[in-house]
Amino acid sequence: MSLLFEPLTIGTLALSNRIVIAPMCQYSAIDGSAQDWHLMHLGHLAMSGAGIMIIEATAVSPEGRITPGDLGLYSDDNEAALARMMTAIRSQSDMPLTIQIAHVGRKASSEAPWDGGGQILPDAARGWKAEAPSALPHSPDEDAPMALDATGLARVKDAFMQTAPRSVRLGFQGIEVHMAHGYLLHQFLSPLSNQRSDGYGGDRAARMRFPLEVFDAVKAAVPADLPVWVRVSATDWVPDGWDLDSTLALSQLLKTRGCAAIHVSTGGVSPLQKIPVGPGFQVPFAAKIKAEVGLPTMAVGLIAEPEQAEKILQDGDADIIALAHTMLYDPRWPWHAAAALGAQVEAPKQYWRSQPREFTNLFKDMSVGQR
Repeated sequence: MSLLFEPLTIGTLALSNRIVIAPMCQYSAIDGSAQDWHLMHLGHLAMSGAGIMIIEATAVSPEGRITPGDLGLYSDDNEAALARMMTAIRSQSDMPLTIQIAHVGRKASSEAPWDGGGQILPDAARGWKAEAPSALPHSPDEDAPMALDATGLARVKDAFMQTAPRSVRLGFQGIEVHMAHGYLLHQFLSPLSNQRSDGYGGDRAARMRFPLEVFDAVKAAVPADLPVWVRVSATDWVPDGWDLDSTLALSQLLKTRGCAAIHVSTGGVSPLQKIPVGPGFQVPFAAKIKAEVGLPTMAVGLIAEPEQAEKILQDGDADIIALAHTMLYDPRWPWHAAAALGAQVEAPKQYWRSQPREFTNLFKDMSVGQR
């Protein structure tokens, strides 16, 4: 039996298989509010047969967006727009839907990738002043962010606390707190971006303090049985930056606080990073975290082939396979993986007749007839 298509639980959340649709920014919102694009994009992914979907990084405040087109959940209008999307998807799919909540810190006020991805200066028409642990820009030639003072820290933490119950009201069945990819909470963790001299900077324990406070605040703002987990960058890929040993220490502390899983990525905090990109290049980090921490662990990063995903699970290197670009390229990847691995997958009944003749038992509960 294929492990990729074996069920699993994350806290109280039951997954029919171990394929996760990872968060993928669409840069297509207006003032943080989801548009028709999100309904189309997420709607067809909800028909894919994956075990769970985590929707894109969703900003907890206007200042926390990467681009002016980022999705947000910081206003009643944002909530209403996502409610429309959730109602439509829920009427057609029972795939578990979860949300990643984020603040991007000094990487805010950027153009969309298809417009070059460069920084938009604060005095430009669509720009704003970024905020961060320290007044250090992501690149030396960029506008420096504002260092968060005590009032700013309280405001950011409150923004996460306000977004969490909005997520619950919308029917999301889990929350992923974004501490990776060089965004605000990762910026606090990394000595490359955090040069504070107060209780939130300095040694590793102090640099972890604010991210842990945010996690605790989110956890306290939602029902106790709602799974809350974290996405981490296991290394900065820069000497003297955040590293695997630090990630293990953070993960152990998160476990004591009721974290339901660890979603393992890498990099993003510095343009000096040197990443040895290749198939499954981040999997060894997930394997170490899984072995030493024991929480359900998600592996992501250039995992494209069903046999590759299956081997990661069979080798015990992760519990869950998270797919991002692979799912954008092939939204029916779970179907094709089930066919390749001799497993079954859920598909909408309207599509049952598409089952290829050579895979007579591919779609679960399939039954068709015609006069």
